[in-house]
Amino acid sequence: KLDKWYSKILDNYNSLDEVTDALKRAGLESSNLIVGIDFTNSNDWTGMRSNKGLSMHHIGNGPNPYEQAISIIAKTLAAFDEDNLIPCFGFGDGTTYDLDVFSFTPGNKYCKGFEQVLSQYRDIVPKLQLAGPTSFGPIIEMAMTIVEKSGGQYHVLLIIADGQVTRYDDTEEGKLSEQEQKTIEAIVAASKYPLSIILVGVGDGPWDMMKEFDDNIPARDFDNFQFVNFTEIMSKNIPQSQKEKEFALAALMEIPFQYKATMALNLLGERKGYHPERICQICLSNTKDMVLGCGHKTCSKCGQDLELMSNLSQ
Repeated sequence: KLDKWYSKILDNYNSLDEVTDALKRAGLESSNLIVGIDFTNSNDWTGMRSNKGLSMHHIGNGPNPYEQAISIIAKTLAAFDEDNLIPCFGFGDGTTYDLDVFSFTPGNKYCKGFEQVLSQYRDIVPKLQLAGPTSFGPIIEMAMTIVEKSGGQYHVLLIIADGQVTRYDDTEEGKLSEQEQKTIEAIVAASKYPLSIILVGVGDGPWDMMKEFDDNIPARDFDNFQFVNFTEIMSKNIPQSQKEKEFALAALMEIPFQYKATMALNLLGERKGYHPERICQICLSNTKDMVLGCGHKTCSKCGQDLELMSNLSQ
């Protein structure tokens, strides 16, 4: 571990051009983006102030906050994405809860560009049941799996969420909830991979815990986590183009330092042998090895049973 790479990275760029130039100077020629979207039920009420009382996932004529955040980041990272293939996942819905993620596309295929990311998002939102609780552990674990399968290529995980990790009222003071513990463990484990994590907060918050995550998880090999308050930036009384630039800058300004850290720690091009245990959420015993047409995963036995039930009901 190199202690100097954990020390809190200073947020010290003033324009997107400066960030882009710094990425190029750091030697970043390509980066692979992974997108994770929060489908917990708090999305239905965390837009009371910031989204005019509408669900954060409301599909209307204009883009909702999730679509806005995805589009703005896309414009900036497009220059570094060579294959234009983007793995996209949802979490927190009525099938994954805080245990797993589901793919936006059948068969775990990657989306071809941000246009497909957004079209798939609009297609699946009406079909989902929002649930919870909130944990970022599963999406971070999935990102580590993707980095591992790529042979250790540098990736950026963009998580967009409407609220912080679940902490129940009866959680003892000074103790972590199960969801907090799993999220912190995943962030620490991810620092052994060439992986940057950007958490974008949409909705009304609160975000105090996420700011602590950003600043105060010292057990990492490098400072790999950045929190950005999308709502705060986009509510400023400045031109829309300026707000978009400010948001992208806040989201990406630590990437040059993080990429340098992955090189200094010799993380690029390494395989860790990481294979997270992924248990079927239906039987809670077998390993998931079957992908359903909707993108969710189960074990083969439960998947076949579900498909049989689906065929009988048609």
